[in-house]
Amino acid sequence: MSEATDPVNVIYRFKRTMQEQLDALVQTLANGGIDNMNEYKYIIGKIHAIDLMNQELSNLLEPKEPKKDDNITRIRS
Repeated sequence: MSEATDPVNVIYRFKRTMQEQLDALVQTLANGGIDNMNEYKYIIGKIHAIDLMNQELSNLLEPKEPKKDDNITRIRS
């Protein structure tokens, strides 16, 4: 499987792109680039959605709970 089609690599590249978009939106807010309340709500919604997706991707890549098989000691005869 090539690096471009490796699922984990694709997820990391997607996360990086999402983070870049998030940074740009936050920068727009910080610089006062909002003209009206509707635009503000739209950007806040996008920031929230990107944050949720990033969190879910992080959870997929780094599970917090141990697997059930981790506590089993296998004895081979």
